[in-house]
This record gives sequence, C-alpha cells and structure tokens, in this order.
Amino acid sequence: MNNESTGWIAAGQLADIPKSGARCFIHANHRVALFRTHDDGVYALEDRCPHRGGPLSEGMVWGNCVTCPLHGLVIDLADGKAQVPDDGNVPTYPVRIEKGTVLIRFPIL
Repeated sequence: MNNESTGWIAAGQLADIPKSGARCFIHANHRVALFRTHDDGVYALEDRCPHRGGPLSEGMVWGNCVTCPLHGLVIDLADGKAQVPDDGNVPTYPVRIEKGTVLIRFPIL
C-alpha cells in the first residue's frame, strides 16, 4: 500500500530483513537502512553514519543498536543518536508493518 500523499511508502517485506540484520531501501533522494532486531523490532534510519558517512546497513545489529562498519560508532536504532562517548545523530523515519509489508513515512515536501 503506497499512499504518497500521506508520506507512507512500501519498502519491502518484513520477511526479507533477517533478524539482527538490515536491508537498504532507496526512494527519491532518501537512502534508508531498514533494521530488524532479534525481537522483531523494525527501525528505519538514514543509511549514513554521521561521522564518516559509512553505510549503516552494512553494520552489525545487536540489541537495539547498530555499529558503523567503518569505525565502530554505535547508533541507537530508536532515536538515531550516537552512544557516549561519541556524538552525532542520524535521521530516523517512522515505520509500521501492514500484512507483512514494511512501510516508511517520509516527510511530505
């Protein structure tokens, strides 16, 4: 279900995202990393580390965090904030699941 007038875009199937893993989704000028935690939480963050621009979708997912594959910055999946002692944040997007489909809400321009 795509309803671009409300900003919700179908980004794929939940079953295609491995537990404790990620997939990359591209829509318009957004490159988004979709994460699925071990307990089936689903999160969407910009696929770019705030420090060196590394692809977060290639990082290791553990708990509710992802570790940047380039230098180890740890990002909280829920709010996109770097864990102490690092700083920085990554834009996040609202996510919902409908009948096994992952929907992401993008800002309406």
